[in-house]
Amino acid sequence: MNKPLIGAFFAALLLGAGITPAVAAESAQAQESATETAPAAKAVTFAGTVALSNCSGSVVRSPDSQPTDPALVLSNGHCLETGFPGPGEVLVDRPSTRTFTLLNASGTGVGTLKASKIAYGTMTDTDLSLYEITSTYEQIETSYGIKALELETAHPVAGTAITVASGYWKRTYSCDIDGFVHQLKEGRWTWKDSVRYTPECQTIGGTSGSPVIDDATGKVVAVNNTGNESGQECTDNNPCEVDENGEVTVREGINYAQQTYNMVPCIGIGNKIDLDREGCGLPKP
Repeated sequence: MNKPLIGAFFAALLLGAGITPAVAAESAQAQESATETAPAAKAVTFAGTVALSNCSGSVVRSPDSQPTDPALVLSNGHCLETGFPGPGEVLVDRPSTRTFTLLNASGTGVGTLKASKIAYGTMTDTDLSLYEITSTYEQIETSYGIKALELETAHPVAGTAITVASGYWKRTYSCDIDGFVHQLKEGRWTWKDSVRYTPECQTIGGTSGSPVIDDATGKVVAVNNTGNESGQECTDNNPCEVDENGEVTVREGINYAQQTYNMVPCIGIGNKIDLDREGCGLPKP
């Protein structure tokens, strides 16, 4: 996984002040050497992204979400403050007081959002967390002039130009969707129909939970979550691809995300997560 970072408390303080944490920055420099990331498309900014204490995320809405609904923050299941959910474990409606630093278009922290609960979280079939926060979309827009990112409702397409926007690092990674993985296995976890990036998206620790944005539409098509760091097969931080015939492929240096279109039908009236709604593709407890 694009693992959560250690020293989260101090990182959160610095991020809230709009400063990249020095210790974490040194780690990033070591991981990505001196390579510069490709510039994002003009339409993609940091507006609506958030920084968690150890990961990245974004304020998201479904096409049916209303201005007065409590807003949702999207990140990874492995970024939850409760720790990594085990295989088969699904969290629903767990109380949370976690905070998120909201970023504007240029990546400056403009305010703090607070969770009321973990609406949903799992690392089974996908690597996903959704927090319900105490502010509505309308309140966020009125206070900060920032709109939520809209979730795409259709399966993404190979060859689509995308941007991974990390609120933690205030950095973007631009590439294309290279294809889709039948099963992506990492340690104890298995994810289905994962997005594989072309090599240009060299995401690092702390980018976990970043929205993957379609450059053409500005909509969220996936959530960034992992990459094969050292060429090992199916181990922690070294996911492997398994096709329909059980053949295993290892792609060292390639990174991945989990699709989000299948969670849109699970968001019901008032932004409540309803796993029994028609079309909902998320695992149940």
